[in-house]
Amino acid sequence: MTTPPEHDGPPSDYRLLLPDGWFRILLDPEQRDRSVDALVERRFQGIDNAPHLKDEMRADLRRRAAEAYRGGGIELYLSFQEAGPLTVPASLLVSLAPLRGPEPLSPHDLAAAFAKGVEGDEDDTKVSVEELAAGTAVRVRSTTRPTERERRDGQRASVAVEYHVPVPGSAQYLLLTFSTPLEPVADAMAGLFDAIASSLTWTE
Repeated sequence: MTTPPEHDGPPSDYRLLLPDGWFRILLDPEQRDRSVDALVERRFQGIDNAPHLKDEMRADLRRRAAEAYRGGGIELYLSFQEAGPLTVPASLLVSLAPLRGPEPLSPHDLAAAFAKGVEGDEDDTKVSVEELAAGTAVRVRSTTRPTERERRDGQRASVAVEYHVPVPGSAQYLLLTFSTPLEPVADAMAGLFDAIASSLTWTE
């Protein structure tokens, strides 16, 4: 079993390794707009004839970042990774999950609670306990399928992989929420998400 190093208190920070083509947006309100603007400028570097597209992207990213922050988000990573002529759309939201009860749940108890909550939905949701370098974590993989009306509007099924990782020396969980609309290559994308989660380490 992999165990994290001993801490007198919670770690001061964490570190994740992301593939090339992933970009970070800081969600703190004092840093958010600068972070979004830097990403937009980088994406449109060398393109001077698309001000409308730049404004649309900036507004969309600011909206997504504000929503993520309200949900407890710390950082939002977006994939603009390229596979041939295509961009691989995916995202990672890092947040601190609130304590669900008066006492913190162990990863095994948390996994059991998640599994109980998805009984009858095993085909679209799978819960497991995994050993990471950062400690024992709960992994939840799920598929969200659009309604008939959403399909007519062009929405597709999305695949999400969550990692709930206990923060050493505290009662909190760090939550890594990965998602992608690429259901046809869901297993490959889940493998990428697993590799990123496995890179999580705590720093002093």
